[in-house]
Amino acid sequence: MHVLLVEDDLDTAEFIRSGMLQSGHQIDLAENGDDGLHLAMTGNYDVLVVDRMLPGRDGLSIVRTLRQMEITTPVLILSALGEVDHRVEGLQAGGDDYLVKPYAFTELLARLQALVRRNRAEQAETSLQVRDLVMDLLKHKVTRAGKRIDLLPREFTLLEVLMRHAGEVVTRTMLLEKVWDYNFDPQTNIINVHMSRLRSKVDKGFDVPLINTVRGAGYIIHDPEAA
Repeated sequence: MHVLLVEDDLDTAEFIRSGMLQSGHQIDLAENGDDGLHLAMTGNYDVLVVDRMLPGRDGLSIVRTLRQMEITTPVLILSALGEVDHRVEGLQAGGDDYLVKPYAFTELLARLQALVRRNRAEQAETSLQVRDLVMDLLKHKVTRAGKRIDLLPREFTLLEVLMRHAGEVVTRTMLLEKVWDYNFDPQTNIINVHMSRLRSKVDKGFDVPLINTVRGAGYIIHDPEAA
């Protein structure tokens, strides 16, 4: 679980950070509302923990802005304000849960895990799409502009990893981990060979190439003409 914590109280932040790390989770920290909003918009988080009272932009403002931008990452709001009206206001702003201070870390963790489980169940994907490239995960079928693309099993998995991270750079290490389970030396050219074959099937004959190399970093699949 990758968590973004937006909290200006350093003692509280360290309490949560330490607990999350000891529980085997990743956590990033923002100490004010503006930084928190920026990270929430640009990072790939499973859940956000947002303090209601923050310097500059407050927690509810962060949540409202994210929802207006159609960013649906689950949000747990932390607050010392525990009246019913306060909780209702937080939920109406777009929060998914509201936890009143003081609280036990075990309860915080359990609530976060419940939010992540619910969100993943709601977003269970049956298909992936980038521009006119569509992957049907149930039928194990790939088409581009309606034309069937025949892929070998390894090519299908490779393309699936890229499409699940559409718009993001996927490193060679990530591909070795997710597609080959580290069964090959990182210096092997196995990725280059498979990527070349995949590109010829996905991009050949089309005006807009979707799969691109990011020199020194890895690969990315995206629609270059998307706004």
